[in-house]
Amino acid sequence: MICLLHGRSCFYLLKRWLGTFLLLILLLGCTPNEHEATFVRTVDGDTLIAAIDGKDEYIRLLLVDTPETKHPDKEIQPFGPEASEFINKSFSPSDPIQIEYGTEKRDKYDRLIAYVYTEDGQMINELLLEKGLARVAYVYPPNDKYVEEFRELESEAKNKEIGIWSIDGYVTADGFNAESIPVIPEKSEKKPNDNITDPDRDCGDFSSQEEAQTFFESAGGPGKDSHRLDGEGDGLVCEGL
Repeated sequence: MICLLHGRSCFYLLKRWLGTFLLLILLLGCTPNEHEATFVRTVDGDTLIAAIDGKDEYIRLLLVDTPETKHPDKEIQPFGPEASEFINKSFSPSDPIQIEYGTEKRDKYDRLIAYVYTEDGQMINELLLEKGLARVAYVYPPNDKYVEEFRELESEAKNKEIGIWSIDGYVTADGFNAESIPVIPEKSEKKPNDNITDPDRDCGDFSSQEEAQTFFESAGGPGKDSHRLDGEGDGLVCEGL
């Protein structure tokens, strides 16, 4: 009724109110999907804990997956510790962080799922992909806002063969394949060379004490002094050379 009676005044009043509202939005600087939080600690390479409105919350990084370090049924996987360490180096306890939610805020484990930013605006999800410490995963439209950008970063890391991409066949559509990791054979213990125990040797057969000592140890050492080189039984042979 007031606007009908004072149409011109009402117009300017609404205009001023709208301007104030827009200014407030700009000053806040956050969209409805963004939230400020405080870093608490790292859980693993793709999960952290942050304090939001006074409550500690598990936050799972959206659209990325890093090798396991805390899975109850799996051993620590290559580059999992490196991913966790990257989170630790990116944040210190009580650091302010920015959380950006997707179309859904929580997963089936009741963890928050989000894009996480450092204080200077760098997105951790992107950095993990860029450094070859994560793969693009768990893409469920429409909760996939940055998936195209993420796939480009993943492709670049793959072409560079860095991090998880440095092991052929390690990254799969379902996660990480531990069976693809080359097995390095364990070094076998040095065994006495029985072939050098004959013919019988004495100190005169060696040009130096070092040569005699090497032969002595190769032939079995103090426990098998078949050549009787260690006359004093102290483990040192031919000390007069």
